[in-house]
Amino acid sequence: MRELALLFTRLGLIGFGGPAAHIALMRDEVVRRRGWLSDGEFLDLVGAVNLLPGPNSTELAIHIGRRRAGVPGLLVAGLCFILPATLLVLACAWAYVRYGRVPAVAGAWQGAKPVVVAIVLWALAGFMKIAVRSRLAAGAGVLALGLTAAGVHELVVLLVSGLMVLTVRQGFRVGGAGVAALAPWWAPGALLPATAGLGGLFLFFLKVGSVLYGSGYVLLAFLRSGLVERSGLLTEAQLLDAVAVGQVTPGPVFTAATFVGYLLHGVPGALAATAGIFLPAFLLAGLSGVLLPRLRRSPAARAFLDGVNVGSLALMAVVTWQLGRGALTSVPAWLLAVGSLALLGAGVNSAWLIAAGAFAGFLLR
Repeated sequence: MRELALLFTRLGLIGFGGPAAHIALMRDEVVRRRGWLSDGEFLDLVGAVNLLPGPNSTELAIHIGRRRAGVPGLLVAGLCFILPATLLVLACAWAYVRYGRVPAVAGAWQGAKPVVVAIVLWALAGFMKIAVRSRLAAGAGVLALGLTAAGVHELVVLLVSGLMVLTVRQGFRVGGAGVAALAPWWAPGALLPATAGLGGLFLFFLKVGSVLYGSGYVLLAFLRSGLVERSGLLTEAQLLDAVAVGQVTPGPVFTAATFVGYLLHGVPGALAATAGIFLPAFLLAGLSGVLLPRLRRSPAARAFLDGVNVGSLALMAVVTWQLGRGALTSVPAWLLAVGSLALLGAGVNSAWLIAAGAFAGFLLR
């Protein structure tokens, strides 16, 4: 329990870069360094959390905690991963309200980004050795990559890649209309009452955490519809600042909810919004963790999960490409990325590399 708490608190403190980077960091610590899971078991968990709504990296931390120490481990890993980011975003929200601007954390993020790109690339290479072992898996991966690049919804990408492998292996016939019917078509504008006290705020973020698939940009769409357009509780600028703080601080991007809650109702609002958006992750990941080993014993479910795993790698690859385009824009950035790849190959802990990159970015800023 102590080891879980220390590990996920540290990952919450240095976890720049969003879910893809968090997954790569967790793999480095849990698979390479501690041997708690094999690469195959870890990839199964990645595929499982990609099928769930909510913050994927937090759900992965919850899964790992449950595997390591049961329900107490589930709670410890999840809470310790969330807490550092929540406190940091809360401090940023306080400074924003008091001084009208966000503290300068962008410099640290600029230095950490090239290192994050290197870490995610390293993890992708390791995952591909496990997941892409046949022409069928490679074909499903190429299809998922094309669908993701074309802007198809993440859940549809995962379902298509999973069903492709399932259909070929098991000979099942599944119509495309059935896949489309499983995509999430919720109306985010209907999630928030016209006036939101603490109870309404908690309920709004509880619903968002229960239905949201995708990145921080998808979260931005939900919050804009509910908080800016429908209720007018926030201005467009305040909302963009909230999402920006969630992205440039370490830990889950979903802590943007903490910032929004503080703007609306101070510390109680921050706590209500944070609890609401993360609570579904604990419930969904806890329940799916019980079912996953049983699913793996079914040939049909195993085929579907293998396809989902390849689809998850395609999603991760596109995020890495997008992150790389924004991060590798100067000679120092390229040097940081290439040097980080070399040090990862030499066995250097990825957490130290991110800390060093963030410090370098802060100094350069």
